Amino acid sequence: MIVNATEFKTRAGKYLEIVDKEDIVITRNGKEVAKLVPIKKQGSPNADFLYGLLAESKNKDMTKKQIRDERIQEKYGDID
Repeated sequence: MIVNATEFKTRAGKYLEIVDKEDIVITRNGKEVAKLVPIKKQGSPNADFLYGLLAESKNKDMTKKQIRDERIQEKYGDID
């Protein structure tokens, strides 16, 4: 959903309820200036992507950090 800044300021409460269902882009003078997303959608999208790689993995109990560390080691070798 796209809403201009004046509309957002006027009805902020309404948009705080809507943001649970969809992201809200706030514009000023026709240009995008901000994006309102619910907290539950924030996080580490790169680490979330790595979980998709587990389908091929034998060890399904790995944490996001372990997956990340393993991918870095494969790409760059031992960093220590």
